[in-house]
This record gives sequence, C-alpha cells and structure tokens, in this order.
Amino acid sequence: MTTLKVLICGTGFAGRGHAEAFRAAGAEVVGIVGRTDAVVAQVAEEMGIPFAGTDWEAALETCRADIVSIATPGGAHYAPIRQALERGCHVFCDKPMTAEGDTAVDLCRRAEAAGVKTAYAASFRYTPSVLHAQRLVAEGAIGAPTEVECISHFNLERGIPFGWSHRREDGGGRLNNNFTHTLSIACAVVGETILTVTGQVRDDLGRAPKVAGVHNFATRRAFIPEDLDDPALEWGESNVEWSYTVLAQLQSPLAERPVSVLFKHGGLVPRFHEDHIVFYGTEGALYLEGHYGSGQLHHYRDGRWQALPLPADISDSLPDVTGETEQCWHHLARIFVQDIQGHTVDPYPTFHEGSLYQQIIDIIRTSGSGTDVTALG
Repeated sequence: MTTLKVLICGTGFAGRGHAEAFRAAGAEVVGIVGRTDAVVAQVAEEMGIPFAGTDWEAALETCRADIVSIATPGGAHYAPIRQALERGCHVFCDKPMTAEGDTAVDLCRRAEAAGVKTAYAASFRYTPSVLHAQRLVAEGAIGAPTEVECISHFNLERGIPFGWSHRREDGGGRLNNNFTHTLSIACAVVGETILTVTGQVRDDLGRAPKVAGVHNFATRRAFIPEDLDDPALEWGESNVEWSYTVLAQLQSPLAERPVSVLFKHGGLVPRFHEDHIVFYGTEGALYLEGHYGSGQLHHYRDGRWQALPLPADISDSLPDVTGETEQCWHHLARIFVQDIQGHTVDPYPTFHEGSLYQQIIDIIRTSGSGTDVTALG
C-alpha cells in the first residue's frame, strides 16, 4: 500500500502534534509551513521534515501531498484549506474550522464537490473515558438518555499574553476552543443530531497584555508579566467571549424524547466543584471527571455510585503518547488515514460537523440575552 504524504500548516504546539500523529498513523510528513523562516526551519530540522517554507501555495506545488493538516488558529484556516481542496488534497483541520459559519459552510461544500475526505479535530471525544461512556450508554447502562451536563472553568489567568485567542476574527473565544469539544463529546455519546440551541456569552476579560516572543500556544503562560500594573505595559482589547452558558437538545437513537444538554464554561472565575461531564438516563447515570470527561468514570445504578475500570481493549488501543490533546490527535489521525486507505472505520467528525458547529456558534453569539420579562406583572 502506498504511503500517504502529509503537509503540515503551522509550526506551534498543534503543528508538531499533528506531525507526530500522522507519522504514528503510518503516513510520511513531507513538509511543514510557518510564518517565519527561522522558526519553520528550526521545527523542520528538529522533527526531520524534509521541506520547510513560508509560502503555502509553493509548498502545495513542491510537496504534492495527499493530505494537508491545518494546525493554525481558526482565522487563518480558510485560504490554505481552499487552496488545498483545489489541488484535490484530503484535509485534516483542527478546531475551530474557520472564524465564521459562512466560510466553514463554503469549505464543506467545496470539499464535497472535490470528492475528498475531511476530518474536523474537535477530538476530545476520543479520550478513554468518553469512549467508555459511549459504549456503556449504547449498551443500556443508564437506560434511555435524558440529560447531559458539561461544566468547565479552566480558571484562565487574566495576564495571559494578548493573541489570537482574544480575537473573534482570528478564531478565538471559548465557544470555538472549548464548546466545540464538549458538543462533540455529547453528540458522540448520545446522538449526533442537534435539534435546538440557545445561549448567552460574556466577555469578562476586557483586555490582555501585549508581550513579545510568544510563538507557541502551549507555553504562553510562561510569558505572563510579573507586574500587570506596570505602566509601561501595552494592552490589547478582547472582543470575544470567555464564558458561556448554552442549552441544547439532541436527538438520540436510544431515547424517544430529545436529550437536554447544559454546556457551562466560566473562564475567569474560581472553581468550587470539580469540572465534569454527566450523562443521566432513566435507569442510571455516568459521571466523568474533568472538563472534557477524561478522568475517572463513575456509574450510578441501584442507588450507588461505582468507579469503573477502563476496559482492556480501550486501554490497549490508546496511543502511546504523553498528553490528552496529543492522544486524541493520534486517535483521529489513525482513523482518517485508514479511511483514506479504504479500510472500514467508525464515523468520525468531518467538515460537515465543523461547519455545523461554526454556524451554531454564530447563532449563540448573536441570539441575545433571552426573553425580556421586565413588563410581566
């Protein structure tokens, strides 16, 4: 079988992670593209990638890759994906798909017209406990699903340097970079059909310090200024949400009635209870520790909670890498490569889900603050 060739767009945490994931899946990483010559050259040398450049179109022409992997902030996704689709490349894209719903829909339609495979990496649906929960719910461990509760905080520091995550036009915001994962998790476990959605968002940050030298999203906390009251600091204005509350209904093949879902994220508030995801049903419940449900799974049935061990087959299938994010990239990249090679695989998130999620995010951001009841007696 011919080895698939992969071209990576992005040199930061995600770019490196995508490259390792595709190598582990048996593909060959033939090139990587970044914004600055020195950085992309260094990453390529460190990772043993033969081509390094800053011109994406030139890289597409030179590398002639089968797959392109997009590992840049969401606001920079549209043009390189469109150019890759025009060359008939399969596309693996990190979340968010783009910065707005209309551009995501456009790319989804172009991919369908090109007849290529796509993968949308809202990939925390592949944490071990979520995979376990998906199996248990399908087997009837909680009866018919009735409700899902997704609670997260992160306690993000106000001093995190100003960057793409603070700007809506660059794909920032907690809906793009947190809600995408929890929505994907809920859909994976109880049902992929989203019936209704409503929500509220809040930008309770306001501004963030501008700091030079931040090139990697994963290490940005190391650049937090020691004195945020320093009059010499320059500041950038945030224009996107840091907290949200979303209510949704999902159609489940395991239940006659729609499943109610609460998604709640407070990005800048103190945590009182631990972050968690809970799946409730007519005969029991599953409690998953952690903001993406990646911790211990507990099963409630017959009046008591019980911590369940991870099944051996799920444990044995886990990629041998450090980090939950990296583990999930490996899982999805493996499925994606196998699908392109013609193997039978389970359904996975594609540009269909990516474009749907971006449209839903647009709706939540513009839906207002609810029904005005001040005139009621």
